[in-house]
Amino acid sequence: MKTTNVRTNKETEINASYETSKFAMTVGMTMAALVGIWGFACMISGVLDGGLGGLVKGLVSAITGN
Repeated sequence: MKTTNVRTNKETEINASYETSKFAMTVGMTMAALVGIWGFACMISGVLDGGLGGLVKGLVSAITGN
């Protein structure tokens, strides 16, 4: 019995701009999440260090400059 190999050509279309923006969006969202987690950790540290009143006083002082 003789076998015959059939070769087919399949083209894959790649949209480079879509792939680039998808990558950039993923990186941006990851960095935003890391910044948010870091900010949350800093707020918790501030509350644990000086209490909630000290944290609010320091925040107001930082904004107003007094």
